[in-house]
Amino acid sequence: MSPITASPKSRLAVIALLAGGVAIGGSPIFVRLSEIGPMATAFWRVALALLPFLLLWRATKQGEERPARPRDHFFLLLPGVFLAADLAAWHLSLHMTSVANATLLANLAPVFVTLGSWLLFRTRITPVFLAGLGLALIGVLVLKGGPSALGGGQLAGDATSIVAAFFYACYMLSLGHVRSRFSTLRIMVWTTLSAVICILPVAVFFEVDMVPATLFGWAMLLGLAFISHVGGQGLVTYALAYLPTAFSSLTLLLQPVVAAILAWILLAEPVGAMQAVGGAIVLAGILVARRG
Repeated sequence: MSPITASPKSRLAVIALLAGGVAIGGSPIFVRLSEIGPMATAFWRVALALLPFLLLWRATKQGEERPARPRDHFFLLLPGVFLAADLAAWHLSLHMTSVANATLLANLAPVFVTLGSWLLFRTRITPVFLAGLGLALIGVLVLKGGPSALGGGQLAGDATSIVAAFFYACYMLSLGHVRSRFSTLRIMVWTTLSAVICILPVAVFFEVDMVPATLFGWAMLLGLAFISHVGGQGLVTYALAYLPTAFSSLTLLLQPVVAAILAWILLAEPVGAMQAVGGAIVLAGILVARRG
């Protein structure tokens, strides 16, 4: 039996991770339908998510955990800094290069996570896992239109997408570092607060309109905050207590698959044979990586 799914808690963590990946995968739809700019949308995503995290943390009395030392506060705030940088870089890249390029290159995060896990924590990386990683990345490339998807984008925008992938990898690694010592809700409160503080000045600098004009606009922001961030990031953070960070980042390659399906259903963006094949390859890569 695979060590990742050997215990009931691990199996539950895999389910939570997949559900979190699906919830986060819906975020491009909310961003696309948002009435305000991408930076302002990113700010409201984390700002609106902070209150439910705080209320849930207090309601479950997780404030009675062992007191955090000053050094712990630094590590609790650090993931939010990386998350804010990831959101800012990815949204900025969407205006500097094609959407296909930005989405494809941002999904290189598992490569950085795997390298970081090996360099920082000496996590053992097996050949089978590397094979699954490579297969999943090939699937993402096929899903986004094949090698030709890398053409037509500006070099600066493509580089910014890779920067976003790097910061998301840092976010995943820093979450894995603190998840073994603190509860999901405690981490999400501190991380989200940190992201709010970091991304607010960026949004104010880049955006003209910070507030949506209609109820539909607010509904998109609430969906992004509660479904993609509270639900998606919360479930991923929970899963990191029981699953290797490298495997968790690989499973989140489901996000572009989910985004493609939702865009087909809600935005009438067609899903061709190449996209279907790419999604199947991503799933196959995840199954192979589970064996590693």
